[in-house]
Amino acid sequence: IVSSGAREQIRVLLADDHIMVREGTRRILEREPDLKVVAEAGDGRETVSLVEQLLPDIALVDISMPVMNGIEATREIKRVAPRTAVLVLTAYEDDEYVFAVLEAGAAGYLLKNARSSELIDAVRKVSQGESVLHPAIAKKVLSRVRETANASSDVPTEALTDREVDVLRLAARGLSNRQIAIEFSLSPRTVQAHMANIFGKL
Repeated sequence: IVSSGAREQIRVLLADDHIMVREGTRRILEREPDLKVVAEAGDGRETVSLVEQLLPDIALVDISMPVMNGIEATREIKRVAPRTAVLVLTAYEDDEYVFAVLEAGAAGYLLKNARSSELIDAVRKVSQGESVLHPAIAKKVLSRVRETANASSDVPTEALTDREVDVLRLAARGLSNRQIAIEFSLSPRTVQAHMANIFGKL
């Protein structure tokens, strides 16, 4: 019998073509009793195949991988295993990669210069259905939103509400969902809903 206080383990698949990166990431994650790495993949095609077989909660995916890149892999993962959340962990912050992988269905985007605690927190949040953006990525999204707002009205992008822009602005400053909730006197669940709406509209 599992005690009511025990936390169910979050099953994670690591996808990166650098073995040392995978080993380091595995060590960081498996220090936490609620996180378990169930498999590792070195290319995009292997990643999709393992996700389909194992149905992990989270696929932690790099963008630059051989055979099939992380953007294509994310799209395929969401097709074969819609319930597996994709969290991108990459060194790339170019606009084209950011928006392509978010459009492909990623639930979060972290840069490899993130602290260990940020990675662990992001994995937990994404497993609970939250969306996570590294502050530098949130700034890019905010910039894109402003550009779209200034563009002609025939741009086929659903506009963010004023509140969603406010939430995104604080995320770009590095505030957590909980901190944003306090700032606006909202519940964390409401902030989570705003983030989900932002991702959906992207």
